[in-house]
Amino acid sequence: MITTTLNAIRNHALPPSSWSKLLRHLGKKTADDEPLPLVTVLDSNGLDFALWCCRCLPEYHRLWRLFAVYCVRRVQHLMTDPRSVAVIDVAEKYANGQATKQELAAAAAAAAAAAVTASAVLAADAAYFASAAFVSSSCVATYAADAAAAAADAAAAAADAADAERVAQSDAFRLLITTGELPK
Repeated sequence: MITTTLNAIRNHALPPSSWSKLLRHLGKKTADDEPLPLVTVLDSNGLDFALWCCRCLPEYHRLWRLFAVYCVRRVQHLMTDPRSVAVIDVAEKYANGQATKQELAAAAAAAAAAAVTASAVLAADAAYFASAAFVSSSCVATYAADAAAAAADAAAAAADAADAERVAQSDAFRLLITTGELPK
């Protein structure tokens, strides 16, 4: 199980409202160095803040990048240009030590020119962010959810698609931070 501490979180310029919410959830008034399971942060403040807290855990950079790749793979079917898919493949290889930073940058630059529709733009943006630094994990998750929503026809269906994607992402992140594995 991946843990952090309140002091580590506090040292990364967090939003005050999120900090207050987390402290209230924990029944604490101040930060400390007691191990804090990241799943507790997820339960208290939700996926976006939990992903934001990944900044204070750079030793898990590979896992954060693989989570970003996972999120983009969920909307990969919306990508109409092979360059968008290629950057996901290179980002995954990079996370696994099988591609260089130069290869990743070249694939990201190619993917940036690949979008042709609203949902493809969002999916391509998600693919691009997956190639970026691990601190972009929340951007990737958001773009992937938005791409799923943009692919739906009606406004209600779009909202439902985005909500369903965020639930799937939260479930996958919970699995990742408790077992070190992503869904297959």
